[in-house]
Amino acid sequence: MATHPRIIQCTALALGIAGALSFAGQAHAAGFQLKENSVKSMGAAFAGTAAKTGDSSVVTNNPAVMTQFEGTTVQADLTVIDLNYEYKGAAVDALGRPMSGSNGGNAGDVTPVPALSVVHKFDNGTALGAMVSAPFGLKTEYDPGWVGRYAALKSEVKIVDLTLSGAVDLGDRFSVGLGVIASRADVTLSKGVDFGGLLASSGVPLPFAQPQGADGTAEVQGDDNGFGWLIGAHFRPTDAVSIGVSYRSEIDYELTGTVDWTVPGNARAVFDARPMTRPLFIDGKARAELTTPSILNVGASWQVTDGFMLAATYARTGWESLREVRIQFENPDPDSVEPFDWKNSDFYSLGAEFQLNDAWTLRGGVAYDETPTSIEHRTPRLPDANRMFYSVGATWKLNDAFDVNLAYTRIEPRNPRIDTTSGGARVYGDFDGNANLFGVSAQYRF
Repeated sequence: MATHPRIIQCTALALGIAGALSFAGQAHAAGFQLKENSVKSMGAAFAGTAAKTGDSSVVTNNPAVMTQFEGTTVQADLTVIDLNYEYKGAAVDALGRPMSGSNGGNAGDVTPVPALSVVHKFDNGTALGAMVSAPFGLKTEYDPGWVGRYAALKSEVKIVDLTLSGAVDLGDRFSVGLGVIASRADVTLSKGVDFGGLLASSGVPLPFAQPQGADGTAEVQGDDNGFGWLIGAHFRPTDAVSIGVSYRSEIDYELTGTVDWTVPGNARAVFDARPMTRPLFIDGKARAELTTPSILNVGASWQVTDGFMLAATYARTGWESLREVRIQFENPDPDSVEPFDWKNSDFYSLGAEFQLNDAWTLRGGVAYDETPTSIEHRTPRLPDANRMFYSVGATWKLNDAFDVNLAYTRIEPRNPRIDTTSGGARVYGDFDGNANLFGVSAQYRF
């Protein structure tokens, strides 16, 4: 019985669901934020998204801009993200021995991110809009048995929003907008569990009771619905200059789901034979609270000439809301608490558009995006780092009612590095990472 509390404590720590809730949404934006709700905006590195007109993704990015539309506008966007992340570091187990296994292969994947928006402008100066988009998310998967398996295997987080917005003109040059957000979060994650190491820490005198001696896995699935709001303002001091500000609220989720343990037979026999008052590593229910951050977005655009426009964006994401993630188990193991202590992060971008002729408009931009993480709380699920965006794009105007937009963005993280310990194993070193984003969208006005 003397070893019982120790094993129970390790049970909770082995799960580590919190680490899966912190990955960099395909490494497009810092933390696990996704900015890819507009291909047209992506072509200019998301410069001026809160100020520029003609893009119906403003339903989510700044609803106040909807009053600048005419009639009804429908827009469909698709961004395909090719994420590449390969681990170049090392790992040692609880005894300081090199971890067995590979470097995990390419943890990234090719993932589509769609969005759909519609805006209708009434004759009385008001406008309504609706949009389906993915503001946060992740998807990474390492090879089974890789050196960092006790920290992460598969991580998949999907957050999808339905936003309903309204806007009204308050004079010729100022408008305000308000929106409500219904959101759905779905999380699936897995990691390796060093049952041999857990037994060794409890003093079990068996050959496999040592680090890396009896590996298993834990997989968690959970989901929940959440609700939030957004507000925006749009000011046009001159015919050539627009300034927009929007704010998106935090959204709280209480993820509920299941824990699925895979325990090797030799370790299971030891656990079942011990005189425990409650079972260990038994499939059951688990829950965890998650809060997605607030986002402040400030944008400006300047129509320098009839054919040339400059734009800029400053955005702050309130990652300080993610101080910790606490996992509660039904079985009932004690709570597992993962500290994050993230900081708020800033995003800066500059972009330009040039109208080549009546049919084609070209654009480009560059952006700098800060990470909210620090080396103390960074894991293989989120090998995050400050990053640069390099974007180009174009609009092909087929006729007065129909446009097609194309865009490409290259994201280069600056020296992503981790140094973390999980399940007694330390994983430390650099990642080689980048992301290529390819986008296409169509807009129809009637």
